[in-house]
Parts: sequence; C-alpha cells; structure tokens
Amino acid sequence: MQTVAKILVNHLVKWEITYAFGIPGKPVTPLILEMDKQGLTFVLSKHESGAGFEASGYSLLNKTLGVAVGTAGPGGTNLLTAAGQALATKSPVLFITGQPPITQIGKVLGQDSSLFGTDLVKMFDCVTKFSARVDRAELLQPLLTHAVEQALTGRRGPVHLSIPLDVLMEEVEVFELPLPDFHAPIISSNINHVMEALDNAKRPVILVGYGVHDQGCYGELISFAEQWQIPVMTTPGGKGTMPTNHPLSLGPFGLGGHLSTDDYLSEGVDLMMVIGSQLSDLETPGMGSSNFPKKIIHFDDEIKFIGKAIPVPTVAVLGNIKANLRELLARREQISVKKELPIKMKKTSFASSNKSSYLSGQQVMEVMRTRLPSETLVFGDAGSHSFYAIKYFDIEEPGTFFFEEVFATMGRAIGYAVGAKLARPKTPVVCLTGDGCLFMHGTEISTAVNYQVPVIFVVMNNACLDMVDKGMMAHLGKAVGTTYDFALDAAKFGESMGALSFRCRSEDDLIKALDMAIECDKTVVIEVIVDPQELPPTMKRG
Repeated sequence: MQTVAKILVNHLVKWEITYAFGIPGKPVTPLILEMDKQGLTFVLSKHESGAGFEASGYSLLNKTLGVAVGTAGPGGTNLLTAAGQALATKSPVLFITGQPPITQIGKVLGQDSSLFGTDLVKMFDCVTKFSARVDRAELLQPLLTHAVEQALTGRRGPVHLSIPLDVLMEEVEVFELPLPDFHAPIISSNINHVMEALDNAKRPVILVGYGVHDQGCYGELISFAEQWQIPVMTTPGGKGTMPTNHPLSLGPFGLGGHLSTDDYLSEGVDLMMVIGSQLSDLETPGMGSSNFPKKIIHFDDEIKFIGKAIPVPTVAVLGNIKANLRELLARREQISVKKELPIKMKKTSFASSNKSSYLSGQQVMEVMRTRLPSETLVFGDAGSHSFYAIKYFDIEEPGTFFFEEVFATMGRAIGYAVGAKLARPKTPVVCLTGDGCLFMHGTEISTAVNYQVPVIFVVMNNACLDMVDKGMMAHLGKAVGTTYDFALDAAKFGESMGALSFRCRSEDDLIKALDMAIECDKTVVIEVIVDPQELPPTMKRG
C-alpha cells in the first residue's frame, strides 16, 4: 500500500518526466513534497498560466507528458488559459489541481473547488480532453489511465485531474500503468482516391499547418513534395515545417504571407493538399472565390473543420498524418515513377525600405537569422512581431520555429521557450515576443533565471498592442486602448529579475547582443526598439 501522491509521482518518474511546473498551495503540498523526495524537479513558476505554458513547451520538445500543478480555487482557474492553449497546440499536458479535503465537502471552505465553490472539474471540461476529480484513492488507477490515454492518443491534448488534499494522503494498492503510444498508425480509407487525384493533377499545391509540427513529420512532408514535385506553402502555424531555401518552398501564405504564394494561387490551382491545418481566418486571407482551388484533399486527425472554410469539393484523409504520408510514399515507390510537373517557382525578394532611426521588423528578422545557429528553436508569441518572422525569418532546418495562431494567448511563448529549453538543454532557444506579451507573462523570465535556463528573449518594443492598434485604425478608423503612455523598459525589467539585458536601437546593437547571448549561456533579454508607425504584415485580415 502506498499514498496516492507517491503512486502518482512514481508513475511520472517512470514515464521519464523530469520537471513539473506550478505554484504550491496547501492542497497540493503532499504531491510537491513527494516529487522532491523522488528527484522530480518542481519548477516554481511565477503564475499558474506560465506554469501551464512551460509544461506545454517541455512536452512538445521532450515528446512526453507535461505536468502543471496548481492549488485549489484561483490556482486552478489561473491554469485554464494554459489548458486552452495546450488544447490548441495539441500538447499532452496533465493539469493537476488541488482541493480542500473531500470529507469536508459542503461546508464553507477556503478556495473550495468542488461543486459548492469554484467547480474546477466543470471549468476544465471545456479546455481539456478529459477532466475528473479523484474522490477516493481507489479511483486513481482508472482515472489516471483514462487521462493519459486521452492525452496521448488520437488528437493529443491536455487533461485534468482534481485531487483533494486528504485523497492525496490516502493509501491504496500499488499498480503499474505504462504510457500508450503517441500516435496510432491509422491509415485513411481514401488513400486510393488520393493517389488518383495526385496523378491527375496539373497544377497542385500543398498548404501546411501546425499539425506537421505536432506529429514531427517533416521528412515525410518534404519527401512527399519531392516525389510528386508539388510546391509547398505554409500557414502561420505551419511556419518552420519547410526549409525556406528548398526548391519547392513557395513561402508563407495567409497572414504574414508572401506575394509569391498569392501569385501562385492567382494563376490557378486544380488540387490543394491541406496537411495539418484547420484553415482558420488567419490562414486563409488572400484566398477567395477568384482563386479557390478546384479540389481539396485535407489531411487531419479529426473531421470537425474539414470542408467548412473553403466551399469546394473536399476529400478527408483522417487519421495519423505521418502514417498516411508514409503510406502514400510507399505506394509511390511500388510504382517507381517520379512525376515531374511543369512548375516554375517564383522567388520574391523583400528589400528593406526603412530609413528611420528605428529598426524595422524585417531588419530584426534578417539580423536574427544571420546571428542565430540554424538549429535554434524559435517560439513566436501572439502579435505583430511573430508575423514579421513568418514573412521574413528564413527557416534553415525544419522543426525550428513554433507559432500557433488560433487560440493565440499573449505571452505564451515566454513559458513555452522555458519548458522547451529544459527539455533540450543543448539546443539554443529563443523567445520572440513583444512588450504587450511581456506585460502579461514576462515574470516567467524570473523562472528562467532562477533555474538557470539560458533562453534568449527578444522583445520587439513599440509601446503599443501593435497588431490590434493597426487593425483598428485600418478597419475602424480609430484605435482605442492600444497604446501605453508609459512604455515598458524591457531591458530594465529583465535586469530586475536577474537576466543579462540589452536595449538595441541599431543593427550593430542587435548583432552584438545576439552574439553575446549565444556565447554567455545565461538568461538574456534583448529589447529591440522598433518603429511604432510601421505597418505590420497582418493587414490582409478584415
């Protein structure tokens, strides 16, 4: 017999989870003490949302469960945003929240998380794949089993268990629970149809979304494009899946897209292969009735949004994207034919026209690319700064740039970068963020400093919520509530938390700061002062 806390931590350790993220509170202290006893590092975050983001970044790069812990009541509600973000990025995070003793339920309790107070199980139900309360020790095994199965199979995502204080200390028979495989190799029944459509296509294109990052099928994507000689466009979430200099890379499409992708569509496409994208309103700007493809073949792991965004005949290829791409490649090899399509790729150069004393967004991206090693992992936050990267930051190795544009939590990349660096300590990690995002979750820089996590935080500062500010001005004629009378001094902010900090106003400043950041192996904040009047590459969106 062992306590629930001990059995739960035993499993986390056996699953090779080395870090959990959160903020302590009385209802979860037995769990945190057990983590310490068993050598699982509990990372003290500065806000529960930050803890959830860190757990997601750790999960993404460590290819296992992430774990985020919050106490009862507000500790749990603060995790909700991170859970919603994890759902959007398909991050298998186990959110654990505490609760006052189950034996006291129905009384007035501090931070009550039961149905008599703040019902965390019900709240998490909307932002996770599974949410349940462990009412007694005997329920740990079936509920934990179901939680990890939901987290790691099918369309992966976050799960939640609420465990009352007294249940954590109850004893129960020991059990063994192995982790399920990440992806079941489900092959679509439409593969033959896909083969036929590919062989008949005259002018196809591939549109790639975040799902390729989720399943890590970069090699399969590139081989698929090469085998059929199909050009590739990337959505904002698909940025980083295809090397920029690949002969079949057309570049980004949608918000932050290149003219080259617009031009390709305008000349007519008879078949669009959508791979791992849900075709959100940030992924389809620039696409309309005049340039719709004649047909879409849509690869995804769920049917929910297939055929909803673009009103053309659509064939769903459901199941594991990597497995389905491999099946297509295997069948192609059996035919031993490589189709050469008459595609003339257009490469568009984008010369900087900035003559002001500020750095332009394009300049920042070009300097970053020249100074950062090709394997550097870059996490783009929610805002104009990331759309400059989507348009101008070249990808040298697939799987090195991460951005999510649908749920789009401001400040999420700060935590994602910290968790990712703990999972990949030998790989350079950069968080590209803005002053608005830093106001929200910038204190997680302190988490990086305290745990000696050498993330480089590049903060583009223009003293406003730029994407909203320019959008309101363009579409409504006036912007309200989008600028700061007293701008954030991000360098001093970083310095106050112990980070090595720089303020950059020129390319030379930025080059020196990035070079030192790469060499020093410390947490670094690089503030870049950018033009508050520059129009970001986000104006396609109505």
